[in-house]
Amino acid sequence: MKLLFDENLSPKLPRLLATQFPGSVHIRDCGLKGRSDQAVWEYARDHGLTLVSKDGDFYQRNLLFGAPPKLVWLCVGNCTRQQLLSLLLKHEKAIHAFESAPESVLLLS
Repeated sequence: MKLLFDENLSPKLPRLLATQFPGSVHIRDCGLKGRSDQAVWEYARDHGLTLVSKDGDFYQRNLLFGAPPKLVWLCVGNCTRQQLLSLLLKHEKAIHAFESAPESVLLLS
């Protein structure tokens, strides 16, 4: 499963999670920094990526349009990169299982 990390998340996360989620990228690496939610959504959909974000706007977009792309929505507020890394590693199996599940949003908090 390849993840697309939103702008509000550390750009180092894809590298730190390369073993668990190979091929994952940050929007900065895709030329999407500062682009609209619509552009990010379409990029994730068109490239088969699961979007990872703390942004509630993506959850709303998911409710309106459904998947793809799938969304891992992090409801954690302000936290460090290490806390996010720990959260994602803690739920690694659930995230991988989510890839084949029919649901369109996985909520992690």
